[in-house]
Amino acid sequence: MYQVGDYIVYGTSGVCQVTAIGTQSARTGTQRTYYTLRPLYSSETIYAPVDSRVAMRPVLTKSEADALILQFPSICGDPICGGNTQLLVHNYQSAFQSNQCADLVRLLKAIHAKDAAARQQGRRPGKVEEHYRKRAEELLYGELSISLGLPPEEVPQYIRRRLESAPKEAG
Repeated sequence: MYQVGDYIVYGTSGVCQVTAIGTQSARTGTQRTYYTLRPLYSSETIYAPVDSRVAMRPVLTKSEADALILQFPSICGDPICGGNTQLLVHNYQSAFQSNQCADLVRLLKAIHAKDAAARQQGRRPGKVEEHYRKRAEELLYGELSISLGLPPEEVPQYIRRRLESAPKEAG
């Protein structure tokens, strides 16, 4: 069970802070324990049952975040092909449902590859891809910002610097 003050990733809402834990009566007369969650990058309040089916996990630690970043080059962004928008949306949403940073990286790589291919053919990247790219970046950079103690807008630079220095550290 999480504690008040903990940062967690809650479903597709992203990073939330647990602000309270308490019980509420359900319409059936039973008592359920809920987390009161404050998403860090929106103004809503979420009341999530402790035993919710929505995926909840602790935010990555700094060492886990650094290890993930060093794995970025080896994470394969499988190409997402086809013009069927519903199929694309389904594939993109499945990356969000897994609630795992590596799946967001995989999705971002696939979208960047698809956008690059479109540009080479003289086309503009699609609006669907742009929407899901932005959302994946928000979720990934939002979590990494908490893990690394950085503002979200500094995360991409941190990632670049970390990856540029990785071979030097290994050698």
